[in-house]
Amino acid sequence: MAADLILYNGRISTLDPGNTSPEAVAIADGRFLSVGRARDVEATAGATTKRIDLQGRRVIPGLIDSHMHIIRSGLSYNLELRWDGVRSLSMALQMLKAQVDRTPAPQWVRVVGGFTEHQFAEKRLPTIDELNAIAPDTPVFILHLYDRALLNGAALRAVGYNKATPNPPGGEIVRDRNGNPSGLLLAQPNAAILYATLAKGPKLPEEYQKNSSRHFMREVNRLGVTGVIDAGGGFQNYPEDYRIIEELHAAGELTVRIAYNLFTQKPKEELADFRNWAGKVSPGQGDDFYRHNGAGEMLVYSAADFEDFRVARPDLPASMETDLEPVVRLLAERRWPWRLHATYDETISRALDVYERVNRDIPFNGLHWFFDHCETISDRNIDRIAELGGGIAIQHRMAFQGEYFVERYGRGLKLYRASQTLDREQALRLWTEANTWFSGEGGKKGQIKVGQLADLVVLSDDYFNVPEEGIADITSVLTLLGGVPVHASDEFSDLAPPLPPAMPDWSPVNYYGGYQSPTEATAASVAGPGAQRVIAHRCHDSHPHTRQPALWGDLGCACWAF
Repeated sequence: MAADLILYNGRISTLDPGNTSPEAVAIADGRFLSVGRARDVEATAGATTKRIDLQGRRVIPGLIDSHMHIIRSGLSYNLELRWDGVRSLSMALQMLKAQVDRTPAPQWVRVVGGFTEHQFAEKRLPTIDELNAIAPDTPVFILHLYDRALLNGAALRAVGYNKATPNPPGGEIVRDRNGNPSGLLLAQPNAAILYATLAKGPKLPEEYQKNSSRHFMREVNRLGVTGVIDAGGGFQNYPEDYRIIEELHAAGELTVRIAYNLFTQKPKEELADFRNWAGKVSPGQGDDFYRHNGAGEMLVYSAADFEDFRVARPDLPASMETDLEPVVRLLAERRWPWRLHATYDETISRALDVYERVNRDIPFNGLHWFFDHCETISDRNIDRIAELGGGIAIQHRMAFQGEYFVERYGRGLKLYRASQTLDREQALRLWTEANTWFSGEGGKKGQIKVGQLADLVVLSDDYFNVPEEGIADITSVLTLLGGVPVHASDEFSDLAPPLPPAMPDWSPVNYYGGYQSPTEATAASVAGPGAQRVIAHRCHDSHPHTRQPALWGDLGCACWAF
């Protein structure tokens, strides 16, 4: 077999212990054909083989994110103004004002997650008065983590909240002295009020949703991600709400590999959900681009411990174990992998009691199951998970909420001693080869190795040699999925096909893209729309549901809220 593509003259980190620093790589039919000495790789060339000079850049395997909500979030990505990476509230409000001015009625301006007040120099969120001054007539909805949402007066009118609107279970509509909604919504601790309110806003038509999903995937590619495990989510019914991503898959327009989990949608009917789905789809069903991955991260609603560190840890109901056990038994019987959202050690302990009981009757025997998040897990429960052959998928929520955690629990912001931190190769391995365990794809991807899927990233800077503070600014200048360029910039910019502009034409993505680097955010705030489009175009062709701060910053989406 002749190579389709040969890459040479780069610093290639394979993560293959038996072949750590090859001179060149050959790719054929979507897989690595040869990885080794330049002359041996060149021997695989044929008459139509293409070659890419890597110009000395660092190359790594494509990153794999074990917890994102790319299917759901892609549907609305084009509607969202991203404050991800913006360094000051002043800058964020300038971006907001510019987007308000270009957004036609009755559309909203939304800032949905991906940022925290602690990233701003001012260390605060905007006030309702500031939002009303910027947008007296355009609805503005700002979601901060899963603890609160800010709505201006126009947004309150659009959603119909008034003095007579009752507080929903687990949420609060904060009111002024006269009993009228102030514009502040609080999760207490249930984030349902935040997402139910957001769901009242306009949605994109289907063709726009496809365009939006493609832009989100391209942004993920720009950050070096080639694989995602989608953790499902509230308001994400199967199979109805998977239709857009499945149509993109059928059209060959996926630029990330997606393994998707199914997230129950009906409190008190969770077992019926999984019984129904088990008759329609099986784990592993699909192909290397789009495949089913099992159940979760919501298995039963009574086991949902909310991740808002501004409020006390919720006590889960006594029915949790009774609700959870039949679901886990069904999954174990059907050999469905599963994942469970668990913030607190107390939740993990109770879930493990159930798992251990089921395992005695239906041995898990290598079935891949895991907990998500686990911010307060104990050493004993780590051992219990290991004894059952399970795993732990850690996300980056402490980067957004660590200050609130410290305020409530008194732990320091520095969580680990230097001796306990990972070296750079270990960290990279966890983002690549090791993450294949969570989707049951070990040995198939995650390394630059003969026979594996040819997913790799050429970096804007050398991950192994930049100062530590520079790691968060690294992006991809060339991302290959199965040997095909899905993102390219700088000296490789002509290698990847351009995306069509974001739809609608007033989309914030056409002006700001996703994650804002310091220079881009500054330029976009002072330039006219034409210049802003150039900046955004460079980002895309060069949103969580974010454009994250490069490869090693706030990568991924920590959300799951229903």
